Amino acid sequence: MESWQLILLFGSSLLGGLGIFLFKKDNSNRLKLVLSFSGAYLFAITVLHLMPDVYSSGNPQIGLFILGGFLLQIFMEQFSEGIEHGHIHKHSHQHFVFPLGIMISLCLHAFLEGMPLAKGQHKELVYGIALHHIPAAFALGSVLMENKLSKFSISSLLILFALMSPLGYWLSFEIGQGAIGNIEVYFDRIMGVVIGIFLHISTTILFESSVDHKFNLKKVVAVLLGVSIALAGFFIH
Repeated sequence: MESWQLILLFGSSLLGGLGIFLFKKDNSNRLKLVLSFSGAYLFAITVLHLMPDVYSSGNPQIGLFILGGFLLQIFMEQFSEGIEHGHIHKHSHQHFVFPLGIMISLCLHAFLEGMPLAKGQHKELVYGIALHHIPAAFALGSVLMENKLSKFSISSLLILFALMSPLGYWLSFEIGQGAIGNIEVYFDRIMGVVIGIFLHISTTILFESSVDHKFNLKKVVAVLLGVSIALAGFFIH
């Protein structure tokens, strides 16, 4: 994995989160378009790239890990409240209370996404993670600001979140090199879990990023653009 990809993973999350200091968080129309684009791209690369790769390993039980990742994401959302999808919720009754469950769930989510990156070339996966972390980090920053944290504390926590995917990559790389323990044979299972997470996130984004689940013209264009870019990468590859 090249250094610019790690920088992209870190920078997209951090800049997406710091955007709360520059943009109005109640202006959700633009955020929904970004969500639609990222959700479509994420779903397309999962179907076109990630699933064929992981099934080519020949493991007949890989579907169990994909299902497990899907269910794990449902469980984690009980604590993150859907921030992975860029959802911003009001917490007027929780002022001055640090949202520990949200922070832990999002960090675990980002860490798991970074782990499969250490094996093989997964540029599409890097782009997919970076894209969907932008609205997720923005939503996280909004929740932290809503809970009356200082700008320094918000920035520090956003940096922590931005480091999670690179840390997941680093740990799995060290494992694959035998520096921590040779369990490279489990990479297809880890990828299966991540695919399940991506399937849940991307489909939820596509169905919940518009009012009453209706597709408007701008959303259709954003979805088609996301799918088209994924298809272009597929045919070029």
